[in-house]
Amino acid sequence: MKRVKVGIIGPGNIGSDLMYKVRRSRFLEMGMMAGVVESEGIKRAAALGVPVSTEGVKAVAARKDIRIAFDATSADAHIRYNAAPLKESGIVSIDLTPAALGPYCVPTVNLDALRSEQDINMVTCGGQATIPIIHAIGRVAGVSYAEIVACISSKSAGPGTRANMDEFTQTTAKAIETVGGADKGKAIIVLNPAEPPLMMTDTILTRVKDSSVGLEKIAASVEAVVKELQAYVPGYRVIVPPMLEGDKVTMIVQVEGQGDFLPKYSGNLDIINAAAVAAAERIAEDMLEREGAR
Repeated sequence: MKRVKVGIIGPGNIGSDLMYKVRRSRFLEMGMMAGVVESEGIKRAAALGVPVSTEGVKAVAARKDIRIAFDATSADAHIRYNAAPLKESGIVSIDLTPAALGPYCVPTVNLDALRSEQDINMVTCGGQATIPIIHAIGRVAGVSYAEIVACISSKSAGPGTRANMDEFTQTTAKAIETVGGADKGKAIIVLNPAEPPLMMTDTILTRVKDSSVGLEKIAASVEAVVKELQAYVPGYRVIVPPMLEGDKVTMIVQVEGQGDFLPKYSGNLDIINAAAVAAAERIAEDMLEREGAR
């Protein structure tokens, strides 16, 4: 079956993990790994036979056969350097930074409405883990307020994550409202230095508008969305099921990574990459269907 070629900009931990996920996709094919220096990520991709470049976005944008690009750099780099060249080249940009120039994408919630967009933003790891749950609660009971606390291993927070901590909280809170459907959202991130490293856990606290729907209906809605998430994040699980107290619903989820390149405790990086690949596969599938290539 024909596949769509993709480029990855940013050969760090996130970019390297993305590469392994792309390599096992039925719809995507690695077209290039691009960075700005001869890094370990560049060497790793070259050793696997992937075309590489140290000219960054310029090299990806110049390739006529690359149709989708993952930006795994930083919010500043996406805004200042990467978004415009990709757009000018007609390449669909899947932005894994908190830049959010394009609409937020959480595959289980709103991907179908974004499949023709030129630049989509994957929110944050915390957003990918919690917004589907907030949406699930909201579609049956309404959500006036939602707060999430994302707790990740300090070892899985690289330079990019640490440089974008403020953007993480701001972007996640906004997406809780615009995608999750909460009237008001708040996000908190905690870096846990525990040894051995702990799995990513996310606590979700909501205040619902209609608690009379009851816990059973809320729990059923959550269970349905968890199954959808597990289709592309198999290590996603509920460790504290929904609890209804008055108008408050609280629950806790955990994300174990797939171990493609990163340690399994790096569920924060795994979930945003898995969501990005799921979005790219759907977009690629549309491209192939339009061309009658499937």
